[in-house]
Amino acid sequence: MSRTFAPSLLVAALLGTPVPALADAVADLHALFDREWERDLADNPIAATYLGDTRFNDRLPDIAPAARAARDAADAKVLDDLGRIPRDALPPAEQLNYDLFRHEYENRKAAVPFHTEYYSIEASNGPQSLNELAELMPFETAADYEAWLRRMQAIPAFLGEYGELLRRGAKEKRTQPRAVMQRVVEPLAKQVVDKPEDSPFFDAFRKYPDAVPPADRERLTAEAKKVIADSVVPAYRKFLAVFRDEYLPATRESVGLWDTPDGLEYYRYLARYHTTTALTPEEIHEIGLREVARNRAEMLKVMDEVGFKGSLADFFQYLRTDPKFFYRTGEELFRGYAVIAKRIDPELPRLFGRLYRTPFGLRPIPDNSAPNATTAYYQGPSIDGSRPGYYYVNLYRPEVRPKWEMEVLTVHEAAPGHHLQIALAQEQTDLPVFRRAGGYTAFVEGWGLYSERLGYDLGLYQDPYSRFGQLTYDQWRAIRLVVDTGIHAMKWTRQQAIDYFMANAAKTETDIVNEIDRYISDPGQALAYKIGQLKLLELRERAKAALGDKFDIRAFHDNLLASGAVPLDILEKNVDGWIAAQKAK
Repeated sequence: MSRTFAPSLLVAALLGTPVPALADAVADLHALFDREWERDLADNPIAATYLGDTRFNDRLPDIAPAARAARDAADAKVLDDLGRIPRDALPPAEQLNYDLFRHEYENRKAAVPFHTEYYSIEASNGPQSLNELAELMPFETAADYEAWLRRMQAIPAFLGEYGELLRRGAKEKRTQPRAVMQRVVEPLAKQVVDKPEDSPFFDAFRKYPDAVPPADRERLTAEAKKVIADSVVPAYRKFLAVFRDEYLPATRESVGLWDTPDGLEYYRYLARYHTTTALTPEEIHEIGLREVARNRAEMLKVMDEVGFKGSLADFFQYLRTDPKFFYRTGEELFRGYAVIAKRIDPELPRLFGRLYRTPFGLRPIPDNSAPNATTAYYQGPSIDGSRPGYYYVNLYRPEVRPKWEMEVLTVHEAAPGHHLQIALAQEQTDLPVFRRAGGYTAFVEGWGLYSERLGYDLGLYQDPYSRFGQLTYDQWRAIRLVVDTGIHAMKWTRQQAIDYFMANAAKTETDIVNEIDRYISDPGQALAYKIGQLKLLELRERAKAALGDKFDIRAFHDNLLASGAVPLDILEKNVDGWIAAQKAK
Protein backbone atom coordinates (compact mmCIF):
# COMPACT_ATOMS: atom_id res chain seq x y z
CA MET A 1 0.00 0.00 0.00
CA SER A 2 1.40 3.38 -0.97
CA ARG A 3 1.75 6.06 1.69
CA THR A 4 1.57 9.85 1.51
CA PHE A 5 3.78 11.76 3.92
CA ALA A 6 4.47 15.35 4.83
CA PRO A 7 7.88 16.78 3.79
CA SER A 8 10.48 14.60 5.43
CA LEU A 9 14.13 13.73 5.54
CA LEU A 10 14.05 11.70 2.32
CA VAL A 11 11.99 14.25 0.40
CA ALA A 12 14.19 17.08 1.60
CA ALA A 13 17.31 15.20 0.58
CA LEU A 14 15.92 14.48 -2.87
CA LEU A 15 14.91 18.10 -3.39
CA GLY A 16 18.15 19.49 -2.03
CA THR A 17 16.37 21.47 0.71
CA PRO A 18 17.60 21.73 4.31
CA VAL A 19 17.03 18.57 6.34
CA PRO A 20 14.52 19.06 9.19
CA ALA A 21 16.09 18.49 12.55
CA LEU A 22 13.18 16.37 13.84
CA ALA A 23 12.33 14.38 10.71
CA ASP A 24 10.08 11.37 10.98
CA ALA A 25 12.68 8.66 10.32
CA VAL A 26 10.12 5.84 10.11
CA ALA A 27 8.09 7.73 7.51
CA ASP A 28 11.24 8.45 5.53
CA LEU A 29 12.22 4.80 5.62
CA HIS A 30 8.86 3.54 4.39
CA ALA A 31 8.71 6.22 1.72
CA LEU A 32 11.99 4.83 0.41
CA PHE A 33 10.65 1.27 0.58
CA ASP A 34 7.56 2.31 -1.40
CA ARG A 35 9.51 4.25 -4.01
CA GLU A 36 11.91 1.41 -4.71
CA TRP A 37 9.20 -1.23 -4.70
CA GLU A 38 7.39 0.66 -7.44
CA ARG A 39 10.60 1.10 -9.43
CA ASP A 40 11.43 -2.59 -9.20
CA LEU A 41 7.98 -3.59 -10.44
CA ALA A 42 8.17 -1.21 -13.39
CA ASP A 43 11.72 -2.36 -14.23
CA ASN A 44 10.84 -6.06 -14.01
CA PRO A 45 7.33 -6.67 -15.38
CA ILE A 46 7.87 -10.43 -15.21
CA ALA A 47 8.44 -10.24 -11.44
CA ALA A 48 5.39 -7.99 -11.14
CA THR A 49 3.29 -10.60 -12.93
CA TYR A 50 4.64 -13.32 -10.65
CA LEU A 51 3.60 -11.27 -7.62
CA GLY A 52 0.12 -10.71 -9.04
CA ASP A 53 0.49 -7.00 -9.91
CA THR A 54 -1.34 -6.83 -13.23
CA ARG A 55 -0.37 -3.26 -14.15
CA PHE A 56 2.60 -4.43 -16.21
CA ASN A 57 1.16 -7.59 -17.78
CA ASP A 58 1.48 -6.10 -21.26
CA ARG A 59 5.26 -5.56 -21.00
CA LEU A 60 8.59 -7.33 -20.99
CA PRO A 61 11.74 -6.01 -19.30
CA ASP A 62 14.03 -3.54 -21.03
CA ILE A 63 17.38 -5.37 -21.03
CA ALA A 64 19.31 -2.92 -23.23
CA PRO A 65 22.68 -1.77 -21.82
CA ALA A 66 21.39 1.77 -21.15
CA ALA A 67 18.45 0.44 -19.11
CA ARG A 68 20.75 -1.88 -17.18
CA ALA A 69 23.14 0.98 -16.39
CA ALA A 70 20.24 3.17 -15.25
CA ARG A 71 19.02 0.43 -12.88
CA ASP A 72 22.51 -0.05 -11.44
CA ALA A 73 22.84 3.70 -10.86
CA ALA A 74 19.42 3.86 -9.21
CA ASP A 75 20.33 0.92 -6.95
CA ALA A 76 23.52 2.68 -5.88
CA LYS A 77 21.54 5.85 -5.13
CA VAL A 78 19.27 3.88 -2.79
CA LEU A 79 22.21 3.24 -0.48
CA ASP A 80 22.99 6.96 -0.45
CA ASP A 81 19.38 7.83 0.35
CA LEU A 82 19.21 5.15 3.05
CA GLY A 83 22.39 6.49 4.60
CA ARG A 84 20.66 9.84 5.19
CA ILE A 85 18.05 8.20 7.42
CA PRO A 86 19.30 7.96 11.03
CA ARG A 87 19.12 4.27 11.91
CA ASP A 88 19.55 4.97 15.62
CA ALA A 89 16.34 7.03 15.57
CA LEU A 90 14.31 3.98 14.52
CA PRO A 91 12.58 1.51 16.85
CA PRO A 92 14.06 -2.04 16.86
CA ALA A 93 11.55 -3.50 14.38
CA GLU A 94 12.28 -0.72 11.92
CA GLN A 95 16.02 -1.12 12.43
CA LEU A 96 15.60 -4.71 11.22
CA ASN A 97 13.68 -3.45 8.17
CA TYR A 98 16.46 -0.94 7.59
CA ASP A 99 19.18 -3.61 7.84
CA LEU A 100 17.41 -6.07 5.53
CA PHE A 101 16.76 -3.36 2.95
CA ARG A 102 20.41 -2.28 3.04
CA HIS A 103 21.48 -5.92 2.78
CA GLU A 104 19.47 -6.26 -0.46
CA TYR A 105 21.00 -3.23 -2.13
CA GLU A 106 24.52 -3.97 -0.96
CA ASN A 107 24.16 -7.39 -2.60
CA ARG A 108 22.96 -5.79 -5.83
CA LYS A 109 25.92 -3.42 -5.83
CA ALA A 110 28.37 -6.25 -5.13
CA ALA A 111 27.00 -8.29 -8.06
CA VAL A 112 27.44 -5.56 -10.72
CA PRO A 113 31.12 -6.26 -11.58
CA PHE A 114 30.32 -9.91 -12.32
CA HIS A 115 27.81 -9.10 -15.11
CA THR A 116 25.17 -11.52 -13.89
CA GLU A 117 23.00 -10.68 -16.91
CA TYR A 118 25.27 -12.75 -19.19
CA TYR A 119 24.42 -15.91 -17.25
CA SER A 120 20.66 -15.35 -17.14
CA ILE A 121 19.78 -18.04 -19.69
CA GLU A 122 19.65 -21.51 -18.13
CA ALA A 123 18.77 -25.02 -19.26
CA SER A 124 15.08 -24.68 -18.40
CA ASN A 125 14.69 -20.97 -17.77
CA GLY A 126 15.03 -18.15 -20.26
CA PRO A 127 13.57 -16.93 -23.56
CA GLN A 128 12.68 -20.51 -24.50
CA SER A 129 9.98 -20.56 -21.80
CA LEU A 130 8.44 -17.06 -22.13
CA ASN A 131 5.09 -18.60 -23.03
CA GLU A 132 4.81 -19.89 -19.43
CA LEU A 133 4.14 -16.33 -18.27
CA ALA A 134 0.54 -16.98 -19.31
CA GLU A 135 0.27 -19.42 -16.39
CA LEU A 136 0.71 -16.46 -14.03
CA MET A 137 -1.71 -14.06 -15.70
CA PRO A 138 -5.47 -13.71 -15.27
CA PHE A 139 -7.66 -14.41 -18.30
CA GLU A 140 -11.05 -13.25 -17.10
CA THR A 141 -11.86 -10.28 -19.35
CA ALA A 142 -11.14 -9.17 -22.89
CA ALA A 143 -8.66 -6.67 -21.44
CA ASP A 144 -6.67 -9.54 -19.92
CA TYR A 145 -6.32 -11.19 -23.32
CA GLU A 146 -5.38 -7.86 -24.89
CA ALA A 147 -2.59 -7.47 -22.31
CA TRP A 148 -1.21 -10.87 -23.38
CA LEU A 149 -1.41 -9.79 -27.02
CA ARG A 150 0.59 -6.64 -26.28
CA ARG A 151 3.13 -8.65 -24.30
CA MET A 152 3.54 -10.96 -27.29
CA GLN A 153 4.01 -7.92 -29.52
CA ALA A 154 6.92 -6.91 -27.27
CA ILE A 155 8.73 -10.21 -27.92
CA PRO A 156 10.65 -9.12 -31.07
CA ALA A 157 12.30 -6.19 -29.28
CA PHE A 158 12.99 -8.31 -26.19
CA LEU A 159 14.54 -11.19 -28.13
CA GLY A 160 16.50 -8.76 -30.27
CA GLU A 161 18.09 -7.29 -27.15
CA TYR A 162 18.58 -10.76 -25.69
CA GLY A 163 20.50 -11.80 -28.79
CA GLU A 164 22.75 -8.76 -28.38
CA LEU A 165 23.19 -9.65 -24.70
CA LEU A 166 24.40 -13.13 -25.64
CA ARG A 167 26.78 -11.67 -28.22
CA ARG A 168 28.29 -9.35 -25.60
CA GLY A 169 28.62 -12.19 -23.13
CA ALA A 170 30.38 -14.35 -25.71
CA LYS A 171 32.76 -11.50 -26.57
CA GLU A 172 33.70 -11.16 -22.89
CA LYS A 173 33.89 -14.96 -22.47
CA ARG A 174 31.12 -14.87 -19.87
CA THR A 175 28.92 -17.64 -21.23
CA GLN A 176 27.08 -20.66 -19.98
CA PRO A 177 28.72 -24.04 -20.74
CA ARG A 178 28.03 -25.64 -24.11
CA ALA A 179 26.96 -28.94 -22.52
CA VAL A 180 24.00 -27.17 -20.91
CA MET A 181 23.21 -24.71 -23.70
CA GLN A 182 22.87 -27.51 -26.24
CA ARG A 183 19.70 -28.47 -24.37
CA VAL A 184 18.14 -25.06 -25.08
CA VAL A 185 18.07 -25.51 -28.87
CA GLU A 186 15.13 -27.94 -28.88
CA PRO A 187 12.71 -25.88 -26.74
CA LEU A 188 13.63 -22.77 -28.77
CA ALA A 189 12.95 -24.68 -31.98
CA LYS A 190 9.50 -25.66 -30.67
CA GLN A 191 8.60 -21.94 -30.68
CA VAL A 192 9.14 -21.80 -34.46
CA VAL A 193 5.87 -23.27 -35.77
CA ASP A 194 4.17 -23.29 -39.16
CA LYS A 195 0.67 -22.66 -37.83
CA PRO A 196 -0.06 -20.10 -35.09
CA GLU A 197 -2.40 -22.56 -33.39
CA ASP A 198 0.59 -24.85 -32.76
CA SER A 199 2.43 -22.18 -30.77
CA PRO A 200 2.43 -22.51 -26.96
CA PHE A 201 1.67 -18.76 -26.92
CA PHE A 202 -1.74 -19.57 -28.43
CA ASP A 203 -2.84 -21.79 -25.52
CA ALA A 204 -4.54 -18.92 -23.67
CA PHE A 205 -6.90 -18.43 -26.63
CA ARG A 206 -8.18 -22.00 -26.75
CA LYS A 207 -10.95 -21.24 -24.26
CA TYR A 208 -12.64 -18.16 -22.88
CA PRO A 209 -14.65 -17.43 -19.72
CA ASP A 210 -18.33 -16.55 -20.05
CA ALA A 211 -17.52 -12.90 -19.31
CA VAL A 212 -15.86 -12.53 -22.73
CA PRO A 213 -18.59 -12.02 -25.40
CA PRO A 214 -18.52 -14.20 -28.56
CA ALA A 215 -17.65 -11.25 -30.79
CA ASP A 216 -14.62 -10.45 -28.64
CA ARG A 217 -13.55 -14.08 -28.66
CA GLU A 218 -13.53 -14.16 -32.44
CA ARG A 219 -11.59 -10.88 -32.62
CA LEU A 220 -9.05 -11.88 -29.98
CA THR A 221 -8.44 -15.29 -31.56
CA ALA A 222 -7.85 -13.71 -34.96
CA GLU A 223 -5.47 -11.13 -33.44
CA ALA A 224 -3.58 -13.84 -31.59
CA LYS A 225 -3.00 -15.79 -34.78
CA LYS A 226 -1.78 -12.65 -36.53
CA VAL A 227 0.57 -11.58 -33.71
CA ILE A 228 2.03 -15.07 -33.43
CA ALA A 229 2.50 -15.39 -37.19
CA ASP A 230 3.82 -11.86 -37.78
CA SER A 231 5.75 -11.14 -34.57
CA VAL A 232 6.34 -14.10 -32.25
CA VAL A 233 7.45 -16.80 -34.68
CA PRO A 234 9.73 -14.55 -36.80
CA ALA A 235 11.34 -13.22 -33.60
CA TYR A 236 12.02 -16.74 -32.34
CA ARG A 237 13.30 -17.83 -35.75
CA LYS A 238 15.80 -14.97 -35.70
CA PHE A 239 16.78 -15.56 -32.07
CA LEU A 240 17.21 -19.29 -32.67
CA ALA A 241 19.65 -18.51 -35.48
CA VAL A 242 21.67 -16.18 -33.23
CA PHE A 243 21.65 -18.71 -30.41
CA ARG A 244 22.51 -21.77 -32.51
CA ASP A 245 24.90 -20.23 -35.04
CA GLU A 246 26.69 -17.56 -32.99
CA TYR A 247 26.29 -18.06 -29.25
CA LEU A 248 26.46 -21.85 -29.00
CA PRO A 249 29.80 -22.15 -30.87
CA ALA A 250 31.24 -19.44 -28.58
CA THR A 251 30.19 -21.13 -25.34
CA ARG A 252 32.84 -22.76 -23.18
CA GLU A 253 33.74 -26.43 -23.10
CA SER A 254 34.33 -26.34 -19.34
CA VAL A 255 31.38 -26.34 -16.93
CA GLY A 256 32.70 -24.53 -13.84
CA LEU A 257 32.33 -20.84 -13.13
CA TRP A 258 36.06 -20.83 -12.29
CA ASP A 259 36.75 -20.80 -16.04
CA THR A 260 35.23 -17.35 -16.62
CA PRO A 261 36.62 -13.86 -15.91
CA ASP A 262 36.62 -13.33 -12.12
CA GLY A 263 34.87 -16.69 -11.90
CA LEU A 264 36.23 -17.89 -8.56
CA GLU A 265 35.58 -14.51 -6.94
CA TYR A 266 32.06 -14.52 -8.41
CA TYR A 267 31.41 -18.01 -7.05
CA ARG A 268 32.57 -17.05 -3.57
CA TYR A 269 30.15 -14.12 -3.74
CA LEU A 270 27.33 -16.46 -4.80
CA ALA A 271 28.13 -18.86 -1.94
CA ARG A 272 27.86 -16.01 0.57
CA TYR A 273 24.74 -14.63 -1.10
CA HIS A 274 22.78 -17.88 -1.23
CA THR A 275 23.78 -19.24 2.19
CA THR A 276 23.75 -15.85 4.00
CA THR A 277 26.93 -17.03 5.75
CA ALA A 278 30.67 -16.40 5.47
CA LEU A 279 31.33 -20.07 4.63
CA THR A 280 33.88 -20.63 1.87
CA PRO A 281 33.34 -23.13 -0.97
CA GLU A 282 35.99 -25.35 0.63
CA GLU A 283 34.21 -25.36 4.00
CA ILE A 284 30.87 -26.07 2.33
CA HIS A 285 32.43 -28.96 0.39
CA GLU A 286 33.60 -30.56 3.65
CA ILE A 287 30.16 -30.15 5.25
CA GLY A 288 28.71 -31.92 2.23
CA LEU A 289 31.11 -34.84 2.47
CA ARG A 290 30.19 -35.35 6.15
CA GLU A 291 26.46 -35.26 5.41
CA VAL A 292 26.80 -37.67 2.49
CA ALA A 293 28.61 -40.15 4.74
CA ARG A 294 25.97 -39.82 7.47
CA ASN A 295 23.10 -40.41 5.04
CA ARG A 296 24.84 -43.42 3.43
CA ALA A 297 25.01 -45.08 6.83
CA GLU A 298 21.26 -44.54 7.34
CA MET A 299 20.51 -45.87 3.86
CA LEU A 300 22.38 -49.09 4.58
CA LYS A 301 20.16 -49.64 7.63
CA VAL A 302 17.00 -49.40 5.48
CA MET A 303 18.50 -51.71 2.87
CA ASP A 304 19.13 -54.30 5.60
CA GLU A 305 15.62 -53.79 6.97
CA VAL A 306 13.97 -54.78 3.65
CA GLY A 307 16.34 -57.75 3.29
CA PHE A 308 17.96 -56.64 0.06
CA LYS A 309 21.00 -58.71 -0.86
CA GLY A 310 23.70 -56.82 -2.67
CA SER A 311 25.56 -53.54 -2.56
CA LEU A 312 24.08 -50.09 -2.01
CA ALA A 313 24.67 -49.39 -5.70
CA ASP A 314 22.63 -52.52 -6.53
CA PHE A 315 19.85 -51.29 -4.23
CA PHE A 316 19.85 -47.92 -6.00
CA GLN A 317 19.52 -49.65 -9.34
CA TYR A 318 16.63 -51.77 -8.03
CA LEU A 319 14.81 -48.64 -6.81
CA ARG A 320 15.41 -46.90 -10.16
CA THR A 321 14.18 -49.73 -12.36
CA ASP A 322 11.69 -52.09 -10.71
CA PRO A 323 8.26 -51.41 -12.33
CA LYS A 324 6.43 -51.67 -8.99
CA PHE A 325 7.92 -48.30 -7.98
CA PHE A 326 6.42 -46.40 -10.92
CA TYR A 327 3.06 -45.34 -12.32
CA ARG A 328 2.35 -46.28 -15.91
CA THR A 329 0.85 -43.00 -17.05
CA GLY A 330 1.17 -39.30 -16.36
CA GLU A 331 -2.49 -39.20 -15.29
CA GLU A 332 -1.92 -41.83 -12.60
CA LEU A 333 1.19 -40.00 -11.41
CA PHE A 334 -0.72 -36.71 -11.16
CA ARG A 335 -3.53 -38.33 -9.13
CA GLY A 336 -0.95 -39.87 -6.81
CA TYR A 337 0.49 -36.44 -6.01
CA ALA A 338 -3.01 -35.03 -5.40
CA VAL A 339 -3.85 -37.78 -2.91
CA ILE A 340 -0.65 -37.17 -0.91
CA ALA A 341 -1.25 -33.41 -0.73
CA LYS A 342 -4.79 -33.94 0.60
CA ARG A 343 -3.58 -36.47 3.15
CA ILE A 344 -1.12 -33.96 4.63
CA ASP A 345 -3.61 -31.10 5.04
CA PRO A 346 -5.50 -32.26 8.18
CA GLU A 347 -2.24 -33.09 10.01
CA LEU A 348 -0.73 -29.58 9.84
CA PRO A 349 -2.38 -28.18 13.03
CA ARG A 350 -0.32 -30.64 15.06
CA LEU A 351 2.82 -28.70 14.13
CA PHE A 352 1.62 -25.13 13.54
CA GLY A 353 -0.50 -22.73 15.54
CA ARG A 354 -0.92 -20.42 12.57
CA LEU A 355 -1.81 -21.72 9.11
CA TYR A 356 -2.05 -20.01 5.75
CA ARG A 357 -5.27 -18.61 4.27
CA THR A 358 -4.13 -18.65 0.63
CA PRO A 359 -4.74 -22.06 -0.98
CA PHE A 360 -2.49 -23.93 -3.41
CA GLY A 361 -3.24 -26.10 -6.41
CA LEU A 362 -1.51 -28.87 -8.35
CA ARG A 363 -0.42 -28.43 -11.98
CA PRO A 364 1.71 -30.39 -14.47
CA ILE A 365 4.93 -28.75 -15.64
CA PRO A 366 4.24 -27.44 -19.20
CA ASP A 367 5.16 -29.88 -21.96
CA ASN A 368 7.57 -27.48 -23.64
CA SER A 369 9.89 -27.32 -20.62
CA ALA A 370 9.18 -30.66 -18.88
CA PRO A 371 12.03 -32.64 -20.55
CA ASN A 372 14.63 -30.20 -19.17
CA ALA A 373 12.86 -29.43 -15.89
CA THR A 374 13.43 -30.86 -12.43
CA THR A 375 11.00 -33.29 -10.77
CA ALA A 376 8.81 -30.52 -9.37
CA TYR A 377 8.79 -26.88 -8.37
CA TYR A 378 6.61 -24.40 -6.54
CA GLN A 379 5.14 -21.16 -7.87
CA GLY A 380 4.09 -18.73 -5.17
CA PRO A 381 0.72 -16.99 -4.90
CA SER A 382 0.12 -13.38 -5.77
CA ILE A 383 1.08 -10.99 -3.00
CA ASP A 384 -2.59 -10.07 -2.40
CA GLY A 385 -3.76 -13.70 -2.28
CA SER A 386 -5.96 -13.34 -5.38
CA ARG A 387 -4.02 -16.06 -7.21
CA PRO A 388 -3.23 -19.29 -5.35
CA GLY A 389 0.15 -20.92 -5.14
CA TYR A 390 0.83 -23.90 -7.40
CA TYR A 391 2.79 -27.09 -6.92
CA TYR A 392 4.08 -28.11 -10.37
CA VAL A 393 4.95 -31.78 -10.95
CA ASN A 394 6.81 -33.31 -13.87
CA LEU A 395 4.74 -35.92 -15.72
CA TYR A 396 7.23 -36.37 -18.57
CA ARG A 397 8.31 -40.02 -18.70
CA PRO A 398 6.43 -41.35 -15.63
CA GLU A 399 8.60 -44.47 -15.82
CA VAL A 400 11.46 -42.43 -14.29
CA ARG A 401 9.35 -40.79 -11.51
CA PRO A 402 9.40 -43.25 -8.56
CA LYS A 403 6.55 -43.46 -6.08
CA TRP A 404 8.95 -43.55 -3.14
CA GLU A 405 9.96 -39.91 -3.67
CA MET A 406 6.44 -38.47 -3.94
CA GLU A 407 5.69 -37.94 -0.23
CA VAL A 408 8.95 -36.18 0.54
CA LEU A 409 8.71 -34.07 -2.60
CA THR A 410 5.18 -32.93 -1.73
CA VAL A 411 6.16 -32.02 1.83
CA HIS A 412 8.98 -29.85 0.47
CA GLU A 413 7.22 -28.06 -2.39
CA ALA A 414 3.70 -27.67 -0.98
CA ALA A 415 2.89 -27.91 2.73
CA PRO A 416 4.41 -27.63 5.24
CA GLY A 417 7.24 -26.59 2.93
CA HIS A 418 7.26 -23.76 0.41
CA HIS A 419 3.57 -22.95 0.26
CA LEU A 420 3.09 -22.74 4.00
CA GLN A 421 6.20 -20.60 4.54
CA ILE A 422 5.70 -18.27 1.56
CA ALA A 423 1.94 -17.82 2.01
CA LEU A 424 2.39 -17.02 5.70
CA ALA A 425 5.11 -14.49 4.86
CA GLN A 426 2.90 -12.77 2.30
CA GLU A 427 0.05 -12.62 4.81
CA GLN A 428 2.22 -10.74 7.36
CA THR A 429 0.68 -7.37 6.43
CA ASP A 430 2.52 -5.57 9.24
CA LEU A 431 5.80 -6.16 7.38
CA PRO A 432 6.97 -3.97 4.47
CA VAL A 433 6.05 -5.48 1.13
CA PHE A 434 9.69 -6.06 0.15
CA ARG A 435 9.95 -8.45 3.10
CA ARG A 436 6.61 -10.14 2.48
CA ALA A 437 7.59 -10.84 -1.13
CA GLY A 438 11.32 -11.31 -0.62
CA GLY A 439 13.23 -14.43 0.08
CA TYR A 440 16.65 -15.44 1.32
CA THR A 441 17.47 -18.73 -0.38
CA ALA A 442 19.02 -20.26 2.73
CA PHE A 443 15.84 -19.61 4.71
CA VAL A 444 13.29 -20.46 1.99
CA GLU A 445 14.99 -23.62 0.71
CA GLY A 446 16.35 -24.49 4.14
CA TRP A 447 12.76 -24.47 5.39
CA GLY A 448 11.68 -26.68 2.49
CA LEU A 449 14.36 -29.24 3.34
CA TYR A 450 13.67 -28.96 7.08
CA SER A 451 10.00 -29.66 6.28
CA GLU A 452 10.97 -32.97 4.73
CA ARG A 453 11.97 -34.17 8.22
CA LEU A 454 8.56 -33.01 9.46
CA GLY A 455 7.02 -35.73 7.30
CA TYR A 456 7.70 -38.14 10.16
CA ASP A 457 5.72 -35.91 12.56
CA LEU A 458 2.89 -35.77 10.00
CA GLY A 459 2.54 -39.54 9.83
CA LEU A 460 4.21 -39.99 6.43
CA TYR A 461 7.02 -42.39 5.45
CA GLN A 462 5.22 -45.39 6.92
CA ASP A 463 6.94 -47.96 4.70
CA PRO A 464 10.73 -48.40 4.45
CA TYR A 465 10.82 -47.32 0.80
CA SER A 466 9.20 -43.98 1.62
CA ARG A 467 11.69 -43.56 4.44
CA PHE A 468 14.42 -44.33 1.95
CA GLY A 469 12.88 -41.64 -0.26
CA GLN A 470 13.28 -39.11 2.56
CA LEU A 471 16.91 -40.17 3.01
CA THR A 472 17.49 -39.96 -0.73
CA TYR A 473 16.18 -36.41 -0.80
CA ASP A 474 18.30 -35.41 2.19
CA GLN A 475 21.26 -37.06 0.48
CA TRP A 476 20.43 -35.21 -2.74
CA ARG A 477 20.89 -31.85 -0.96
CA ALA A 478 24.07 -33.05 0.78
CA ILE A 479 25.44 -34.09 -2.61
CA ARG A 480 24.68 -30.61 -3.88
CA LEU A 481 27.20 -29.15 -1.44
CA VAL A 482 29.85 -31.47 -2.83
CA VAL A 483 29.14 -31.25 -6.57
CA ASP A 484 28.26 -27.54 -6.76
CA THR A 485 31.51 -26.56 -5.07
CA GLY A 486 33.31 -29.32 -6.96
CA ILE A 487 32.15 -28.01 -10.33
CA HIS A 488 32.57 -24.29 -9.76
CA ALA A 489 35.58 -24.06 -7.44
CA MET A 490 37.46 -27.36 -7.78
CA LYS A 491 37.36 -27.94 -11.54
CA TRP A 492 35.18 -31.06 -11.54
CA THR A 493 33.84 -32.19 -14.91
CA ARG A 494 30.14 -32.61 -15.65
CA GLN A 495 30.54 -36.39 -15.84
CA GLN A 496 32.46 -36.45 -12.57
CA ALA A 497 29.56 -34.70 -10.87
CA ILE A 498 26.98 -37.05 -12.47
CA ASP A 499 28.97 -40.12 -11.40
CA TYR A 500 29.29 -38.88 -7.81
CA PHE A 501 25.54 -38.24 -7.66
CA MET A 502 24.72 -41.66 -9.16
CA ALA A 503 27.00 -43.40 -6.66
CA ASN A 504 25.45 -41.76 -3.61
CA ALA A 505 21.70 -41.37 -4.26
CA ALA A 506 18.92 -43.45 -5.75
CA LYS A 507 17.41 -40.72 -7.89
CA THR A 508 17.00 -41.73 -11.52
CA GLU A 509 19.64 -40.81 -14.09
CA THR A 510 17.22 -38.51 -15.92
CA ASP A 511 16.68 -36.48 -12.75
CA ILE A 512 20.36 -36.51 -11.89
CA VAL A 513 21.46 -35.16 -15.27
CA ASN A 514 18.81 -32.42 -15.12
CA GLU A 515 19.93 -31.55 -11.59
CA ILE A 516 23.62 -31.37 -12.46
CA ASP A 517 22.86 -29.14 -15.44
CA ARG A 518 20.83 -26.92 -13.14
CA TYR A 519 23.78 -26.53 -10.75
CA ILE A 520 26.09 -25.81 -13.67
CA SER A 521 23.91 -23.02 -15.05
CA ASP A 522 22.83 -21.54 -11.67
CA PRO A 523 25.98 -21.64 -9.51
CA GLY A 524 25.66 -21.46 -5.74
CA GLN A 525 21.88 -21.63 -5.45
CA ALA A 526 22.00 -25.34 -4.59
CA LEU A 527 24.20 -24.65 -1.56
CA ALA A 528 21.40 -22.93 0.33
CA TYR A 529 19.18 -25.96 1.03
CA LYS A 530 21.44 -28.01 3.28
CA ILE A 531 23.11 -25.03 4.95
CA GLY A 532 19.70 -23.59 5.84
CA GLN A 533 18.29 -26.92 7.00
CA LEU A 534 21.26 -27.63 9.26
CA LYS A 535 20.83 -24.25 10.94
CA LEU A 536 17.10 -24.83 11.49
CA LEU A 537 17.73 -28.27 12.96
CA GLU A 538 20.45 -26.83 15.21
CA LEU A 539 18.09 -24.12 16.47
CA ARG A 540 15.32 -26.64 17.13
CA GLU A 541 17.66 -28.81 19.21
CA ARG A 542 18.92 -25.72 21.05
CA ALA A 543 15.35 -24.72 21.93
CA LYS A 544 14.42 -28.23 23.06
CA ALA A 545 17.51 -28.48 25.26
CA ALA A 546 16.94 -25.05 26.80
CA LEU A 547 13.20 -25.41 27.42
CA GLY A 548 12.79 -29.11 28.19
CA ASP A 549 9.14 -29.82 28.98
CA LYS A 550 8.26 -26.21 28.14
CA PHE A 551 9.22 -26.72 24.49
CA ASP A 552 6.17 -26.37 22.22
CA ILE A 553 6.81 -27.35 18.60
CA ARG A 554 3.83 -25.32 17.37
CA ALA A 555 5.04 -22.15 19.08
CA PHE A 556 8.60 -22.78 17.87
CA HIS A 557 7.48 -23.06 14.25
CA ASP A 558 5.23 -20.01 14.54
CA ASN A 559 8.19 -18.01 15.82
CA LEU A 560 10.47 -19.24 13.01
CA LEU A 561 7.98 -18.11 10.37
CA ALA A 562 6.72 -14.89 11.98
CA SER A 563 9.40 -12.64 10.47
CA GLY A 564 9.24 -14.00 6.93
CA ALA A 565 12.48 -15.07 5.27
CA VAL A 566 15.57 -13.59 6.94
CA PRO A 567 19.34 -14.28 6.83
CA LEU A 568 20.44 -17.14 9.06
CA ASP A 569 22.27 -14.93 11.58
CA ILE A 570 19.11 -12.88 12.14
CA LEU A 571 17.06 -16.06 12.41
CA GLU A 572 19.40 -17.28 15.13
CA LYS A 573 18.98 -14.03 17.09
CA ASN A 574 15.20 -14.32 16.75
CA VAL A 575 15.19 -17.88 18.12
CA ASP A 576 17.54 -17.02 20.98
CA GLY A 577 15.24 -14.14 21.92
CA TRP A 578 12.22 -16.44 21.78
CA ILE A 579 13.96 -19.03 24.00
CA ALA A 580 14.76 -16.34 26.58
CA ALA A 581 11.16 -15.12 26.53
CA GLN A 582 9.82 -18.66 27.01
CA LYS A 583 12.16 -19.30 29.93
CA ALA A 584 11.06 -16.05 31.55
CA LYS A 585 7.38 -17.03 31.54
